Amino acid sequence: MNPRHSALALLVAVLWGVNFVAIDLGLHPDGAEMPPLLFVAMRFILVVVPCIFFIRKPDVGWKAIVGVGLLMSAGQFGLLYLAMALGMPAGLASLVLQAQVLLTVLLAAGFLGERPSRRQFAGVVLGVAGLAVVAVGRSLVAPVLPLMIVLAAALSWAAGNIVARKAKAASGLGLVVWSGAVVPLPLLGLSLLVDGPSAVAQALVEVQPVTLLSALYTAIFGSLVGYGIWNRLLGLYPSSAVVPFTLLVPVVGMTTAWLVLSEVPTPAEVIGGLLLLAGVATAVLRPGISGRRGFDAGTGGRGISGGSTSVPRDEPQVWAGTSQRTSLRRRMTSA
Repeated sequence: MNPRHSALALLVAVLWGVNFVAIDLGLHPDGAEMPPLLFVAMRFILVVVPCIFFIRKPDVGWKAIVGVGLLMSAGQFGLLYLAMALGMPAGLASLVLQAQVLLTVLLAAGFLGERPSRRQFAGVVLGVAGLAVVAVGRSLVAPVLPLMIVLAAALSWAAGNIVARKAKAASGLGLVVWSGAVVPLPLLGLSLLVDGPSAVAQALVEVQPVTLLSALYTAIFGSLVGYGIWNRLLGLYPSSAVVPFTLLVPVVGMTTAWLVLSEVPTPAEVIGGLLLLAGVATAVLRPGISGRRGFDAGTGGRGISGGSTSVPRDEPQVWAGTSQRTSLRRRMTSA
């Protein structure tokens, strides 16, 4: 990857890491509480409008669009925002959500028949050990329920990865926008049911500027800009060159949370987090460029910021071309 594109990948990791702090600030503006499901609905209204009028529908069926919208967007972010509203620290959330990579490997094995390599399996085991350490350490100082909800968000994200993998949309940004249209009405309905019409109406009337700025940041910079760049890079380079940059997201997230929110992780969270990141790195980092057509846990991801993957279709063509050239040279030599 050339320096300019490496800088863009680094920018995406920073945008996504800061995203968690932006969410936290929007959920707790000046001591008030923003209903989390309503907040997610607001975010995706901004993702969809007005972009949906200018971006063509992706070349996939409606079932895939709805599946990605419900799992990657509504499920993942509804649960994530709920967990953070219940007290999950922003920095720790940015770390635990990376478990989606490991869960994607397992779901791909179960539903797509794509057996994980020994390296991926070792990464899953190491990551699960890290999550166990984080959970035990968390339970000693705070309720563990928000942590479990973030893991459920990671599972929803991983399930959405499987749907996106099967859909293979050529336009990642188109899938982000059109699947995002699935989110606002269901989550607004759930917010009315859970929080009550009066609480929703009051939150909308008394919405704080920091909440609006947070929604704008997560929609524009987290989803549209972040995934616009990310999917472009996945179209230019093998996923093995792009995906490792996601390992920087928790680093940025936890550092930003420390600087802005004064969040200091416990020793157990640090140790468990390092084990989790080591597991993710083991699962996604590979020596050299792979031409394998199997599932890559890194490419099937929707970012923590609300995007969707774009499967790099050029990669198999490059390898096929190489094979054809080799075969041609052999025939010429034998002739």
